[in-house]
Amino acid sequence: MTETIWESNSERETFDIGVSLGKACRGGEIFLLNGELGTGKTVFSKGFGKGLGVAEPVSSPTFTIVNIYESGRLPFYHFDVYRISDISEMDEVGYEDYFYGDGVCLIEWAELIRDILPEHCVSVSIGKNLAKGTDYRRIVMRKNDEWL
Repeated sequence: MTETIWESNSERETFDIGVSLGKACRGGEIFLLNGELGTGKTVFSKGFGKGLGVAEPVSSPTFTIVNIYESGRLPFYHFDVYRISDISEMDEVGYEDYFYGDGVCLIEWAELIRDILPEHCVSVSIGKNLAKGTDYRRIVMRKNDEWL
């Protein structure tokens, strides 16, 4: 298990970290994006999409569960499962096609669907530390060594 830590002091830096990670993707990866409300998950996701070459604006799929972007160099499946009330709702969106396809998945609030996640996922956690400033974010990525 490898852990990488970035420190961000602005939205732009958080966005750029997302861009770098998106550029490193080869396809088939699943990223679990964790963090409290207001930590910058959407900013990070927008950068991630840009790193994958997504042409259209990336937005949070809070009410649709998944947004699909196919304009980049790899298909990008952006999930936000915060509002699901039952894990069976993931069956309704056909999650297996996305999780086991050639694209890249980014799943916000993934702990809510822990029971259906594949073993090999990359965890990305974004946290605040107000002692370091209101814009400070600590971004921690944990992955198996064979990924990325």
